[in-house]
Amino acid sequence: MKKKILVTGGCGYIGSHTIVDLIENGFEVISIDNNSNSDIRVLEGIRQITGVQVKNYTVDLCDLEKTRKVFAIEKFDGIIHFAALKNVGESVYNPLQYFHNNITSLINVLDCALKNDVKHFIFSSSCSVYGNAEKLPVTENTPLSPPESPYARTKVIGEDIITDFINANKDFSAILLRYFNPAGAHESALIGESPINKAANLVPVITETGIKKREGFDVFGNDYDTRDGSCIRDYIHVMDLANAHTKSLQYAMGDMKEKVEVFNVGIGNGVSVLEAIKAFENVTDKALNYKIAPRREGDVVAIYADYSKAEKVLGWTPKRNIEDIMRTAWKWEQVRSGVLQE
Repeated sequence: MKKKILVTGGCGYIGSHTIVDLIENGFEVISIDNNSNSDIRVLEGIRQITGVQVKNYTVDLCDLEKTRKVFAIEKFDGIIHFAALKNVGESVYNPLQYFHNNITSLINVLDCALKNDVKHFIFSSSCSVYGNAEKLPVTENTPLSPPESPYARTKVIGEDIITDFINANKDFSAILLRYFNPAGAHESALIGESPINKAANLVPVITETGIKKREGFDVFGNDYDTRDGSCIRDYIHVMDLANAHTKSLQYAMGDMKEKVEVFNVGIGNGVSVLEAIKAFENVTDKALNYKIAPRREGDVVAIYADYSKAEKVLGWTPKRNIEDIMRTAWKWEQVRSGVLQE
C-alpha cells in the first residue's frame, strides 16, 4: 500500500514540484493550501505530468479546527510542511503577520501530527537562518548569526519548535531542510513559479522582464564585498530541491540515525545577481533592462551551501545548474504568458 503524505502549501511553487517527485517515487499525496499566494490550477498541471489528480483541502492552517478536520478525514504517514509566507522584504514591514502565520500554522500542524500519530515530519527551512555567515560555504554546523529579517526569524523559531517537539515525543522524527534559492521550472513547462502576489524572487523578476511584463527591475546594491559588488546566492533548480524532500522522507521512514537532522540543500556554488542576469541573457539571447539601486534592508551579502552531508546521508546531489534554471524558467514564463504552447 502506498504511503500517504500530506504536503502543506502543495499548490505553491516548491510544494507542487515536490508533489510531482513524490508521486513519481510511489507516494500518495494530499495537499492543504489556502491559495493565498498560489493557484489551484497547478493541480491540473500535476495531473498532466503524473496522471494523478491530487486532492487539495482549501484550509488556512492557522485555523486549528479546520486543520483537525482534515486529519480526521485522512490518515497520513508523513508530512512535508511548506505552507508559509516567504517575502523577505514584506516581513520587514509586516513582522506580526509573518510571526502569526508562519508560527501558528506550524504549531497547529504539529499538534495534529501528535494527536494523529503522524511520526515523520519534513520542514521547509531556509538558508536565511545562517544570517551573514562569517565563513563560506556554510555547513550544517555553521553557527547561526542573527536573522536579517522577520521571515528568517520565523524559520529559526520554527526549527527550535520542531526540535523541542521531537525531544518531547521520542517516537517522532523530523528533518530540517535548509535550502537556498529555488528557481527554474519542471521541464514540461506545465508547472513553474507563478505567485499571485507580485514576484519578489530574482528569477521570475528576470523572466517577467524578458517577456516585457515589467519594464525593468532593480539590482539592490553593487557595492557589497563580492566579486562584482552584487549579492551572491546559491540557486538550486526546483526539481533538484523537490527530490531532496522525497529522499528526506524516505530516510526519515527508514534508518534515520538521529531524531532531528539538518541538511543543507543547495547547488554548492555562489552566483551573483549580475551573474544570474548574464546567464539568462546567454541562454535566451535577450538583453535585460535593469538598474543599480540602493541596498535592500534584510538582504544577506553572500551565502551558498556545502551539501556534502545530504550527498553522503541522503544520496542526494543536484543535477542542474544556473543555465538549466534559466532555460526552464524562461520556457515556463513563455507558456504561462501565452507565447508558447505546452
